[in-house]
Amino acid sequence: MKILLIGYGAMNQRVARLAEEQGHEITGIIVPDKNNNYPYPTFEHISDAEGADVAIDFSNPELLLPLLDEDFELPLVVATTGEKEKTTEKLEELSQKMPVFFSANMSYGIHVLTKLLEVAVPLLEGYDIELIEAHHNKKVDAPSGTLVKLYDVIKELKDNVNPVYDRHEKNEKRQPDDIGISAIRGGTIVGEHDVLFAGVDETIELTHRAQSKDIFANGALKAAERLVTKPKGYYTFDNINN
Repeated sequence: MKILLIGYGAMNQRVARLAEEQGHEITGIIVPDKNNNYPYPTFEHISDAEGADVAIDFSNPELLLPLLDEDFELPLVVATTGEKEKTTEKLEELSQKMPVFFSANMSYGIHVLTKLLEVAVPLLEGYDIELIEAHHNKKVDAPSGTLVKLYDVIKELKDNVNPVYDRHEKNEKRQPDDIGISAIRGGTIVGEHDVLFAGVDETIELTHRAQSKDIFANGALKAAERLVTKPKGYYTFDNINN
């Protein structure tokens, strides 16, 4: 594949390294700062990258969202977190003319975790649910896009839910519909997500721990390999392999 990278931070640097190790080619990058000495050609617009087969985005809403308003038809893999509703709305529009793939977390293991939740939540009706995520001290958004994704799965499966982000301000006992959402930031933690089901005299936990950021880069590359064979449409891990 010939790949255009949107953003060239830590994640897309990994994508570039792994892509080249796998025999793919990086045709260029879209970055806000053109003054740095990048190892690839830089572009301002997706349509400028002639010859690219797919674009892979690991950037931020400030860079990505304006690009999505432009005129292009390049298959697009998006992993940006933050401004999820705006991003998915624009991607759904673009999917009318080209294939697009979106995931808040490019780890297939996280996709499996969401499927486990779909089974566990109905079986554990009446259990209190707490969501906890931990990331490195450089991560800006909180809670993570992945934790929001896990919460969205739970919200679809329960009649009433009330997200509680800052319990010390609530200053009252836990309510049955509460879903506690907590974020931890420190050190070089790659990414940890825990779903705790607390019942009477027992607890059950579902946990995913990322041990290297390479799992996200490889997940994006695998999604791209599948996406370039697909007709126009909106794809996620739920349907990319169909």
